[in-house]
Amino acid sequence: MPHRHPRGPRGLAGQAVTAVRPRPRRHRRDPGTRVGGGNRQIGQRVAIAWLAGACGECRYCISGRETLCEQQRNSGYSVDGAFAEYVAVPAAFATPVPDDVSSRDAAPLTCAGVTTYKAIKVAGVAPAETVAVFGIGGLGHLALQYARIFGGFTIGVDVTAEKLALAKELGADHVVDASAGDPAEAIQALGGADVAVALAASPASFDQAFRSLRRGGRLVCVALPADGTMSLPIFDTVLGGKSVIGSIVGTRNDLADVFALHAAGRTKVVAVDRKLDEVNDSIADVLAGRVPARVVFEM
Repeated sequence: MPHRHPRGPRGLAGQAVTAVRPRPRRHRRDPGTRVGGGNRQIGQRVAIAWLAGACGECRYCISGRETLCEQQRNSGYSVDGAFAEYVAVPAAFATPVPDDVSSRDAAPLTCAGVTTYKAIKVAGVAPAETVAVFGIGGLGHLALQYARIFGGFTIGVDVTAEKLALAKELGADHVVDASAGDPAEAIQALGGADVAVALAASPASFDQAFRSLRRGGRLVCVALPADGTMSLPIFDTVLGGKSVIGSIVGTRNDLADVFALHAAGRTKVVAVDRKLDEVNDSIADVLAGRVPARVVFEM
């Protein structure tokens, strides 16, 4: 059953954390209709993610890959997003937020958190493997933390001193300044990366991430540069046993994992608070690199 959700923190991408309220109806229907749907209750805090709905019947949905469903609906894209006082969402796709996770933290976790958790998960990071994260920002600062949770040694790659300092603060084993030289060469000098996660919306960074891999390495593509092409050296890919993996956002179950880890104190969200009428300036600040990580709007 869809419900309308009132005010609460919103992430810049439109993800929301709010409380369940029944959807107003002009005419009351069956008096026995239950508000909440499933195990959702009025007043319960829930998160509204990018995945606003899926068919539940296709090969992807029934195999736990609902984010690949060809009939999926997406918040702020194919259905109304959360930059509004109220928003309707199917109850099954309103993910409960644990009491130990603040609404302010839950909003970025519902977007950047579940996206990067999924990226580290599909990379198959094993303990003591080296993970290079290209782009330490809204996504990258969480990707570093998930890589460490999975047992990896981490390398943070960025072009600004502030982002590299943030990476060190969050526990990166090494940082590489991509503005000072070729980051791939610097990472190879450290022994190479088993996994490189491409989070910067720059085709050049994808090439650098691939070249940073050691034999058997995996490149995980997450960012979506406007110039949506990349080239690969076939001999190096084949003879080096390297893999290229595309990773879209995580499932509802992945989001529940993200919340559980945060509730246990395993992750830290770095964000700045803004008012919704500052959204245009906030987007400009993010594009200019003036925001350390995420922006959260208070409705």
